[in-house]
Amino acid sequence: MSEIEVKNAVIESVKFDTERGLSAWIVLDYGGCGQAFGGWLLYLPRRWAHHANQVNYCGHWIYRVLEVAGVDDWSKLPGRTVRVKAEHSKVRAIGHIIKDDWFDPEIEFAALCAESASPAPAPQGGK
Repeated sequence: MSEIEVKNAVIESVKFDTERGLSAWIVLDYGGCGQAFGGWLLYLPRRWAHHANQVNYCGHWIYRVLEVAGVDDWSKLPGRTVRVKAEHSKVRAIGHIIKDDWFDPEIEFAALCAESASPAPAPQGGK
């Protein structure tokens, strides 16, 4: 397992995709190189077998990203600076640039899952 680093990053771009259900991505720029944060399966359409009893992971993910970045509108994310806890192959969490407020989807989704007794989503493959 690689070591987790904490570093600053600028949000370069954001996107949603529906390749395997609804996922969201934030592309981070470390100043010369970058990495993406996201890829969690946030929503399954009704036609998918596991749609029932789904916790609102999508709403939670979007709200926490906006909160940590210090904005109230998705379109204001590009250009914002955040802190990042990352390994070579994965961004584990993003944090507010000044406040001690971190969004780690694995931890927060597990807590939501425990509260609702429904299965936690799994992250999609890396991008």
